[in-house]
Amino acid sequence: MQKPIKKYIPFQGVSLPDRTWPDKTTTQPPIWCSVDLRDGNQALVTPMQLEEKLLLFTTLVKIGFKEIEVGFPSASETEYEILRTLIEDHYIPDDVTIQVLVQARPELIEKTFEAVRGAKNVIIHFYNSTSTLQRKVVFDKEMDGITKIAVDGAKLIRELTEKEVAKSGMNIRYEYSPESFTGTETDYAVEICEAVLDTLGATAEKPVIINLPSTVEMSTPNTYADQIEYFCRKLKDRSRAIISLHPHNDRGEGVAAAELALMAGGERVEGTLFGNGERTGNVDIVTLALNMYTHNVDPKLDFSHINRIKRICESVTKMKVHERHPYAGELVFTAFSGSHQDAIRKGFKYMADTNSRYWEVPYLPINPADIHREYEPVIRINSQSGKGGAAFVMQQAVGYYLPKEMHPEFGHIVKEAADQYGDELSASQIVELFNKEYVDFQGNYQLGKHRVYDNQEAAEDSNTVFEGDVKAGGTDVHIIGSGNGPIDAFFSALHKIGVDGYSFINYHEHAISQGSNSKAISYIELAKPDGKHIFGVGIHPNINTASLLGIINAINRSEKSLEK
Repeated sequence: MQKPIKKYIPFQGVSLPDRTWPDKTTTQPPIWCSVDLRDGNQALVTPMQLEEKLLLFTTLVKIGFKEIEVGFPSASETEYEILRTLIEDHYIPDDVTIQVLVQARPELIEKTFEAVRGAKNVIIHFYNSTSTLQRKVVFDKEMDGITKIAVDGAKLIRELTEKEVAKSGMNIRYEYSPESFTGTETDYAVEICEAVLDTLGATAEKPVIINLPSTVEMSTPNTYADQIEYFCRKLKDRSRAIISLHPHNDRGEGVAAAELALMAGGERVEGTLFGNGERTGNVDIVTLALNMYTHNVDPKLDFSHINRIKRICESVTKMKVHERHPYAGELVFTAFSGSHQDAIRKGFKYMADTNSRYWEVPYLPINPADIHREYEPVIRINSQSGKGGAAFVMQQAVGYYLPKEMHPEFGHIVKEAADQYGDELSASQIVELFNKEYVDFQGNYQLGKHRVYDNQEAAEDSNTVFEGDVKAGGTDVHIIGSGNGPIDAFFSALHKIGVDGYSFINYHEHAISQGSNSKAISYIELAKPDGKHIFGVGIHPNINTASLLGIINAINRSEKSLEK
């Protein structure tokens, strides 16, 4: 690729050595304007039909957008009719302003004013391309000729606005975009925008939206921020303009460009849900807004039901939101890496133990529940997963809190199963595997009727007695043993039928249900005759019986491993 790169001209940004934006932070949301119905729609292989546009419009309203660009009504009869339906069938709430786009051409401007009649609040968004390349290649005009197009368009729009307001009282605002702003000499962008502001009679009391689009993303995000700060500094009477940003994503940096440009003076953002738009798309408002949310800034947009919004967008656009898309992707709240799984599990435990008022879970920058995502799929298990992941699934799925010492053993069992399966294991598969390996496992020994009682006349180290039936190799045997507790007494009884070489290491237990039908689960750790450790699990309403069942389970599992 050495020779082809010579044909590309490096981008030259503005000189701004005293830039101030890097020292600023975003503390409040911008004015949001959705352009899904216009910019996003024109980028689709199959543009939305009327019912799809109406569904998306009502969804945008529910999310909280107060400014929505609904189309390019002068471009086609379909766009015109959709706008008329929104107005005539009263889809537009009184506190929502519709925005319509139009080129700075007289016949298109007049058609646009026809299309918006009857609306209450309207932004007339007009534009013409100002970039060096477009002037040279497309229009073959000098700067004066390009400025005349913009000013002539502004004159006509102001004239038609005054007539419409006098007739209907419609609330009409103005927006002007020097299209391809990032490819325009910034001083010239200031010059043409000032000419438009003068023509429209902009004041601090009635400001005009000046939209500065990164129509084609041509440089790094910091360069866009420099252009925005430079523009804001140079613009005369800054208070008469609302600086709007319209970043595209050609370099994959649209969100970053918007975030830095807001620090540089931007006050408004035009974008789409999930970044739909021409080529690589517009700035993704979902990501941008939820990034603010995770920094304690209320974006004033409601993405709490992110899956429902995603489903609607996928249905109307016929495009799938990527599995790794920030916040909304199917896999963004999953962790396959073992170390990640362990850290997430510990984070949830820390939150529960400390009742922290802050969200403090490693690897999860947002609480999935805040956007109605579920905790269950946070940990996903495959052959690459670590020892703590399977334990976390058991905790979340059935409320089993496996002791830390047991994690390696069960994790190894799960890893072997995932290797054989060749894919990730679902939570139900992991629970089924646990039950098969522990709870439901039937081996050589089975515990029958029994009782544990105190013998007050015995010495202190043998005052607990186990008496009961154990099935060994299919034969019922009645055994008795004594010790300094139920577990010690049970081992003493097992010794009498030749079960030797096992020693008790530790046990953990907890309730797994409540009320009159409550049960306890016991996790028993034994040392085997070869010195290695093994776990057993017992479940029973009586905690002592659960422990004895756990011992039998561990011994049976040990003998199974010896058979292998």
